[in-house]
Amino acid sequence: MTETTFVPRPASRRSAVTAVATRLALRPVANALPPSMLGVAISRQIVAGSMTAFGAPARRTRIDKVDLPVPGSGRLRGEWVRAGETRDDAALLYVHGSGYALCSTRTHRPLASQLSALTGLPVYSVDYRLAPRHRFPAAADDVRRAFDWLTSEHCAPEQVVLAGDSAGGHLAIDLSLELLRAGLPLPAAQLLMSPLVDCTFGLARAREAERTDPMISADAAQRLLEHYTVGTPPDHARLLHRIEPGEVLPPTLIQAGGAEMLAADAEHLHQTLTATGTDSTLEVWPGQMHVFQAMPRLVPEAVPAVRRGARFLSGALAAAGRASRAA
Repeated sequence: MTETTFVPRPASRRSAVTAVATRLALRPVANALPPSMLGVAISRQIVAGSMTAFGAPARRTRIDKVDLPVPGSGRLRGEWVRAGETRDDAALLYVHGSGYALCSTRTHRPLASQLSALTGLPVYSVDYRLAPRHRFPAAADDVRRAFDWLTSEHCAPEQVVLAGDSAGGHLAIDLSLELLRAGLPLPAAQLLMSPLVDCTFGLARAREAERTDPMISADAAQRLLEHYTVGTPPDHARLLHRIEPGEVLPPTLIQAGGAEMLAADAEHLHQTLTATGTDSTLEVWPGQMHVFQAMPRLVPEAVPAVRRGARFLSGALAAAGRASRAA
């Protein structure tokens, strides 16, 4: 069964003020930064500072770094994030976002820890290689390496759930499609927050013509992404993600902000998934910005959105467990 859920509550006053302040202060800087290593370095500092200021790890969060050689395929880098008591028979694989070039496991540690606290799952946050130094398909290969390691060393594929935001959502879709097309078991579910779908930003530009994104323009976002995709045709299968009829992906919850340009990507992905048979739910939160779930100190809606995502993942894991026992 598929459904579309639009959260009807209007944006809170605090989130509306945050969006205005972001549009006035952050968007001009993001649009003006040069498409160079210097521009990327400055962007990384701005984003890291903002993520630290706007969110906090859950209480009793423990971090265990992972840096292991993987024979024949480089290294596995990331960290285990555990908030409170966590189960040991299942895991959440988290894929952070921000244009394939800016963020890290550290910037997304607060969001990963909140998901751990709410689901009772250990979260493996993959520290994939970033552009401009590492180009396509380095990040996608690192995410696949992380999933393979989790399912060979820790738990069965049906006991893994997947979550990603922005470019991390794009990487999560890539992982599910690659597994499906290889005839391999899929994760039990995927939570996609403000996922990037259209790497040409055509959908985003169309939405931007109707409403200005508070954070960044489509042109500036595309310049950032091109650090990763340069030299690769935009219609490459692992960038375009054309999902064919009958290619059923894991149950999916998509969340997006009504004020962001990637709301168009979220809607397009939801329509594609439902048309091809995937159980997909879409939530567009009115007035919210890109990955608002990472900003609980500024945006009150972040907390219920993350709770809804956690309930979805926990429910999907429980359903997968029942199906496994019945088989």
